[in-house]
Amino acid sequence: MADVTFEIKDYLLVLSTGMKGWTKEVNVVSWNKRKPKLDIREWDENHIKMGKGITLNREEIIQLKELFNKLDLDEHGID
Repeated sequence: MADVTFEIKDYLLVLSTGMKGWTKEVNVVSWNKRKPKLDIREWDENHIKMGKGITLNREEIIQLKELFNKLDLDEHGID
């Protein structure tokens, strides 16, 4: 399996911190020296180890932004 490289270009937001100190974050990350994407995943305190996450390109971010702007959390029972 090939090594995966990454560079966190911008730290945007810590969504939460788990009991073991890992943080769920929203960052701009370049994976394998490719164009940066928005990235949501858990990181250890040194940003060396990471959990599974999701990366979003510009079009996906726009679609989610539109959804979030009209989403009624109460209607869907989201606390």
